[in-house]
Amino acid sequence: MNNLFEKISKMLTDKNGSAFFYLDLQHGEWDCAGFCDDLAFMKSDTLDPLDAIYESGLIFSEDIKLFRRFAYRVRSSGADGETASMKFRLTMDGEPRWYELSVVFGSGENSSSEVAGRIHPMSEKEIMDHQILELYTNDQCPDIFTEKVEKRLTEDTQHSYAIIQFDVVKFKLVNDRYGEAAGTELLHHFLDVLEVFCGEDRIYTRLSADIFMIVTPYETTEGLITFIRSMEEALSGYKGMSYNFVFGVYIVDERDIPSRIMGDAAAMARQKVKGSAMENIGFYDSAMKISLKRRKLIEDDMKDALTNGEFKMYLQPKYSISGGDVIGAEALVRWLHPQRGMIAPNDFIPIFEQNGFVVKLDEYIWERACSLVRRQLDEGIEPVPISVNVSRVHLTGEDFIDFAERLIKKYDIPKSLLELEITETIENINANRMVREAKERGFTLLMDDFGSGYSSLNNLKSTPFDVLKIDRSFLSSFMESERGQKIISHTIAMSRDIGLDIIAEGVETKEQAAFLSSCGCDAAQGFYYSRPMPEEMFMELMERTHRGRLVNE
Repeated sequence: MNNLFEKISKMLTDKNGSAFFYLDLQHGEWDCAGFCDDLAFMKSDTLDPLDAIYESGLIFSEDIKLFRRFAYRVRSSGADGETASMKFRLTMDGEPRWYELSVVFGSGENSSSEVAGRIHPMSEKEIMDHQILELYTNDQCPDIFTEKVEKRLTEDTQHSYAIIQFDVVKFKLVNDRYGEAAGTELLHHFLDVLEVFCGEDRIYTRLSADIFMIVTPYETTEGLITFIRSMEEALSGYKGMSYNFVFGVYIVDERDIPSRIMGDAAAMARQKVKGSAMENIGFYDSAMKISLKRRKLIEDDMKDALTNGEFKMYLQPKYSISGGDVIGAEALVRWLHPQRGMIAPNDFIPIFEQNGFVVKLDEYIWERACSLVRRQLDEGIEPVPISVNVSRVHLTGEDFIDFAERLIKKYDIPKSLLELEITETIENINANRMVREAKERGFTLLMDDFGSGYSSLNNLKSTPFDVLKIDRSFLSSFMESERGQKIISHTIAMSRDIGLDIIAEGVETKEQAAFLSSCGCDAAQGFYYSRPMPEEMFMELMERTHRGRLVNE
């Protein structure tokens, strides 16, 4: 038939359970050598081997779309010597069984394109290796992906490359609608699709949860967009589920920068179009480059900053509107950089939440708060509860509650004096196990920023939180109209009726304080009362308050 078929046929024996096939893509000719009964159906006079597999009706239902995509790619031909493979299941004797299909592209006589392929049932070891490899293509082993990317970009200087990062818009809603098991199955389906779609010339990984990244060569921007759209089509519509994607693209122009930074650039581009109703592909631009450079400076210094004590705990007092007394404080963080001065939290907290460093920073501030409470007790000052912020990253872990309890034991302070503030989001209201466990273990929980995000009055009926913190934007915007004031008033009244305490943050005027008091909210925090202050200033405030109480007594 041809040299390619003959060469590979000699490598096979009738004992290895394989089938070998050949396709002449230009003339529509084929041949097949089946060496085991399971695959005998591939040898057909009317159907080429790929069509014979498809028409057999044996392909496992969840793998049909993948097989069709792979067959299309094979028939579209490839470069001489290029290889591609996929793993899929055939239903044999009522049970799905794993097979591997591999092809190599070549040039036949008269320059016609040809493909030689092999299909064989996978051994138990091969199946296990495949499952292990799947673990290595996600966030559990990022170093392997990083090494592959940097090696590719260093060695292949003949092609231009782009980094594509994508995720499912509001993936949490997919879990809510179809169930977590279906959501997990969907993510595994994405990996299967990427294995087929990306082939040998592209590198892919799952970064975390539903975020995936691909490193791909490209020739033109238009061709890159076409690839993304084709990939989007292949990923969509699994088992009739409804979901949408958002893509971020970074064009690699500097190959010597760390691949993690390249991924950050693609992530910034992805975030730029998130929520847009007009477009779901974003490209990294010059404005983002400035932001990414600023991010790199922050990340380069963050570990030394923690070691050197550059992060400072500030405290913003909470006041009783009616009595004017300090009734608590919120622990905040400021970064006093030796060269750049004071760095605002908005410039570094979002970065730390993304790279995970916020866990170490949170724990540092929690310990400072416990130490301050201990200091007040030792000096005979009646302490007030200090609330500390718990990041979303902490809520995905298992040990933040244990860490907080160890601090309480270490400094020998009442648990009631360390309160936990958790931002109100759809991910953790009434759903997050760690929130409920913190409540069960005796911590006072404050729902931070109530009214700013996914809040629902319906959620409050079974919330584990003890205190609602009315967000400053909710307060300021609703205060502007009579209808808005009624909403605030009824929200406060309803919350109190079901046993929730209320504190309003962002109180900036006497009028706001008076209105809140008239609605039954007696706790406030904001610039009208006090700006956040360093530890020593807060200690001085507490000493004055303590002396005043002694005089009044």
